[in-house]
Amino acid sequence: MSDAHEFEARLKWPASADQPKPPEAVFSRNNVMYSTGKHEVAGSAPAVYGGDSTRYNPEELLLMSLSECHMLTYLAVAAKKRMTVIAYEDRATGVLGIGAHGNAGKMSMQEVVLRPKVTVAKGTDLNDAMAIHDKAHANCFMANSVNFPVRHEPEIVEG
Repeated sequence: MSDAHEFEARLKWPASADQPKPPEAVFSRNNVMYSTGKHEVAGSAPAVYGGDSTRYNPEELLLMSLSECHMLTYLAVAAKKRMTVIAYEDRATGVLGIGAHGNAGKMSMQEVVLRPKVTVAKGTDLNDAMAIHDKAHANCFMANSVNFPVRHEPEIVEG
């Protein structure tokens, strides 16, 4: 099995034929994203940049990608350790701004904080369950692909 895997995502703009387009001053940022054979995702810019707040924006999608990658890596490590995970929730936040990370003087993501709450089976070694977060972080493909800090503030509870 190769270590290289190719993925494809598609994007279509405008999302609908009747949406306003440039050069109109208030043009629509609404778009549709998808991968072949999968459901479409309604996208736009953040509302602060003239987008539709009812659609996903790139910043939210980035947070979701980092959150999901951490979870999938956590579950894989837990499975190898034969640890029973009952539930996993996360609330990820990110700071977009001008600062040290990314291109100097340009807007970029400065930091993401993941706040996973993991419920494990009664009798699980909670310190071991907590330590898996460090391993998940170190091995998450998406966290290893970005140029800003991705921190995690986990909580472990017994179910």
